Amino acid sequence: MPIYTGTGDDGQTGLFGNRRVPKDDARIEAYGTIDELNAALGLVAAELAASDTPSAGQITAIQNVLFEIGSDLATEGGTASVARVTAATAELERWIDDSEAQLPQLRSFVLPAGTRTAALLHQARTITRRAERRYWTLRRLARDSHPIPPEIGVYLNRLSDLCFSWARRANQQAGVADVPWTRGDTGGPA
Repeated sequence: MPIYTGTGDDGQTGLFGNRRVPKDDARIEAYGTIDELNAALGLVAAELAASDTPSAGQITAIQNVLFEIGSDLATEGGTASVARVTAATAELERWIDDSEAQLPQLRSFVLPAGTRTAALLHQARTITRRAERRYWTLRRLARDSHPIPPEIGVYLNRLSDLCFSWARRANQQAGVADVPWTRGDTGGPA
């Protein structure tokens, strides 16, 4: 059986429940960005060594939660992920606390740079922020018809914080300093 169906060739796609919507519908944007984030985290996992923070197991746990979130966002009225998302948010907070306890206090903004793993985690962080924005747009638009669980927004907010902390840890573990943001002209090309 081929993976292509041709049913989306007219710019429409199906939600769980078979309702057809435009491919740029706010719901599609929300769960599509979650899917993109999941793929970015898969790239992070591919870069990790066995001793790294995060661990591949932590990334896989996040990816599984994101898959459930995507499923709920693809289902009008979907709430099946709420219990898992709530527990996973608490886990993210523990991971943030553990990571931050090992890092020096920030004294300035840092650029999304350093090691390849850190840069990939920063990229995942920015995709998480976009997913969060898409989530809030969907939540606002669907408020009356099919409410979106608020727990998803909290989870995404914590996940972006975790990606930031883990990016700093990746640099630290590699012996690479975070790259501080500097204000003003740096003498680069005009």
